[in-house]
Amino acid sequence: MKCTTTLLLASVLTLAAAPFYPLFAADNSLEGIADAYRLKLGDSAGNLPYYVVKSHGRTPHSALVVLHGYPRDAEKTLAAALKAAQRADKTDDILLVAPLYPVPVALARRCHSPGVPAAQPDDAQWNCSAWIEGGLDLQSKVSSFAALDQLIAELKIKWPQLRQVTVAGFSAGAQFVQHYVGFAEPPTGVSVRYVVSDPGSWLYFDRFRPKPAVDWLSCSQEKGCDFTWTEVNTDACPSLNRWKYGIDNIPGFHGQTRETVRQRYAAADITYIEGEKDTGRGRGTFYKILDKSCAAQAQGPYRLQRGIAYAAYDRRFIAPGANRQLLIVPGCAHDVSCVFPSAIARRALFVAP
Repeated sequence: MKCTTTLLLASVLTLAAAPFYPLFAADNSLEGIADAYRLKLGDSAGNLPYYVVKSHGRTPHSALVVLHGYPRDAEKTLAAALKAAQRADKTDDILLVAPLYPVPVALARRCHSPGVPAAQPDDAQWNCSAWIEGGLDLQSKVSSFAALDQLIAELKIKWPQLRQVTVAGFSAGAQFVQHYVGFAEPPTGVSVRYVVSDPGSWLYFDRFRPKPAVDWLSCSQEKGCDFTWTEVNTDACPSLNRWKYGIDNIPGFHGQTRETVRQRYAAADITYIEGEKDTGRGRGTFYKILDKSCAAQAQGPYRLQRGIAYAAYDRRFIAPGANRQLLIVPGCAHDVSCVFPSAIARRALFVAP
């Protein structure tokens, strides 16, 4: 009996000394970490599901909206954002939000993932990739960009003290965010920042493409990786400057011109992030799903190199005075669970309003 009592006392002391974390942190399912909401997208469109992490104060002044990847893994992306917020001690005064762009169950089989969770009959629904580039839902009622505009406006209504929203995407979600910048229509009283992390391809604003002074594989850090810029002949690659890789053929329903999109992009607050190991064909790079079209290959061979090149392009041609940062996260390949919680990425994800 004495031995049992001693063991119980030791266990209690061990628990008392252990750091405290919210109970839901151990359950990374959407139901475990977040409250579910549904936003009605206009009179005739369907709903946009979105999720808000449960641990936030009553009067948050900022929000981090994270965009899922191609598998529509909102669960994984939001869990990574929560882990980052916990490490940064930012859970009290910030909303952590993840929208989900649903794909019909029958169509989702072609997307390599059914999505988390599955689409509901009254949801607005997209095909596997249309949402990434701002496309219309399957009923042609609303674009994915307009849906995000409505979501940010909804957050401002629910939490009127909201002053700043950071929109961050990883992988396909980063492609979405980088394209969304030039079309965003935030509500009055809300400033919007953007974090673009490890996209497979980028939106260029002309036909100039990078050629490194060194071999592409030697280009793994910004320092020492200089580029010359060649105006590429689109006869050899007709898609090179077409939307989503370039600024030609912007869908008319977006209501913007090439010039206004470029001006908006140049004026925006944007940070770029890349995983140091998101390169080559090794483990964790998901090379099989990397875009290998001629338009994407003209931007560089792998995600890390494409990101380094685009940051250089931005400084040279888009916003030379903006001083936009490219942050490279050591030890991370193509994994939002590694990149977002890192100390380097947290500097970009959490900025005081």
